Amino acid sequence: MKKIAIIYGPLKGNTDKVAKMIADEFGKENIDLIPVGTATNKTIDNYANIIFGVSTVGKHNWDSDHHGGNWDKYMPELEKADLKGKTIAIFGLGDHVTYALHFVDAIGILSELVEKNGGKLIGQVSTEGYEFEDSKAVKDDMFMGLPIDEDYDADKTPGRVKNWVNQIKKDFQ
Repeated sequence: MKKIAIIYGPLKGNTDKVAKMIADEFGKENIDLIPVGTATNKTIDNYANIIFGVSTVGKHNWDSDHHGGNWDKYMPELEKADLKGKTIAIFGLGDHVTYALHFVDAIGILSELVEKNGGKLIGQVSTEGYEFEDSKAVKDDMFMGLPIDEDYDADKTPGRVKNWVNQIKKDFQ
């Protein structure tokens, strides 16, 4: 298996924690953990296999276009990236209780960009077993990546991560 880049943020929170859990499941020797604040499209050029990790932020951010985080700073560059030949998976953090109408929306936003720019998106997860009202991350009753809720479903995270990594391992060459 070629090395996998996990490009993720924000740091020092649940997204960081889950990125490290995924790295542990793959075996750290197979992973390069790259904070999104340091990522460029040249970074992406160095990998055939990429996992994006993103959090979906709260209501105060749904009322504005950008919240000024590292993903918002990197997205304009990522929108120009050529992702042809790249195999990409996405995991996202969200809160299905407080933000039931926007649960892990960031997965949906990133998945659209990946597909638009020619990347092969893997790692879709059934909506079964998740509680939420609406999400940009859902297409045909499947999340376009792995949703994680560390606020209300933290006890499910280890099993969800393990199952997802086993699912996507076979797609990474």
